[in-house]
Amino acid sequence: MQAAVTVTPAQIPELLLGLATVRPVFLWGAPGIGKSSLVRKFAESLGLECVSLLGTQLAPEDLIGVPQIRDGRSVFCPPESIARDEPYCLFLDELNAATPDVQKAFYSLILDRRIGSYELPAGSIVIGAGNRATDNALARPIASALVNRLTHVHLRASAADWLVWAGENGVHPWVTDYLVDRPDHLWSQPPKTEEPFSTPRSWHMLSDALHSFGPEIGEETLKVVVHGTLTPAHAVSFCGYAKIVRHAFGIDAILKGDASWPKRPEDRDLLHYLADAFRGRLVKELPRERKHVSPSLRQTAYRAKSLLVQLAEISVEVAQTVIADDADGLPVLPAWFLVDAARDMPRLVEARR
Repeated sequence: MQAAVTVTPAQIPELLLGLATVRPVFLWGAPGIGKSSLVRKFAESLGLECVSLLGTQLAPEDLIGVPQIRDGRSVFCPPESIARDEPYCLFLDELNAATPDVQKAFYSLILDRRIGSYELPAGSIVIGAGNRATDNALARPIASALVNRLTHVHLRASAADWLVWAGENGVHPWVTDYLVDRPDHLWSQPPKTEEPFSTPRSWHMLSDALHSFGPEIGEETLKVVVHGTLTPAHAVSFCGYAKIVRHAFGIDAILKGDASWPKRPEDRDLLHYLADAFRGRLVKELPRERKHVSPSLRQTAYRAKSLLVQLAEISVEVAQTVIADDADGLPVLPAWFLVDAARDMPRLVEARR
């Protein structure tokens, strides 16, 4: 299902309060962005127990129940987890990953709040959640009859929301400080291959590992943990950031001339991180048009070109990332600066193309 309008986690409680209390809601979103925890927290705010059913682990009889003979007639007895006397939140997690038979078994429960002769207690709410087919996750098409029984809300990851949550829940400072600088690294599109990728969940996992190992975690162990939880490019960048934190070695020192680009092969992750920080600083400080370049900014541009030359002497590939276009093929740095770079460093710019 495609999202026409998306919402952030901070918007979810108010939306669910107005929607889920009157009609069933389906929460769509990529893996690892906190759908399940948001539903559980919402149920808790209403004083309701949250009963989770995982679509991938259900058979139709897990909902309908098994027949028993009463007074010469068969009666289906729904499972104890569903058939409750007090109101509760029924959370249908990974509903769109369930088989068609299981999805069909949910029809009357979702629309009529009833299974056979059992009816959900007044005040109960029903919320479903699932990943999208575009997330390379296990997802099956939902029949139109089921789609039409639900109100659909599409969730997107929000670095601002997650950082507020992280500050209240003891997330490791390396993680929060890094994501303050690189909020775009909070989430990445799930890859088509079997490899880790960055999500709010994976950053939380990394935080737990950092707390577990403590400040003395070895460099090689850190690499294993980081590359085991994050998107590869983000992992390289985070390892470089960790070196900066440990050694108080940053881009400001390089810009001032107090330090030089790291040259050791084992510091390549640090070099990538510093180059990325260098690019971000140029985007922030250099004006889009040459006519707005002040004398002090001309000095900044001159120093930047000098640093690019030094960086290219260590790695042309890393230097290219500083002046590279964005994902849509559009220049990120000002055109006038790129023209000057092409004149002074034709080899670097030709390699970029």
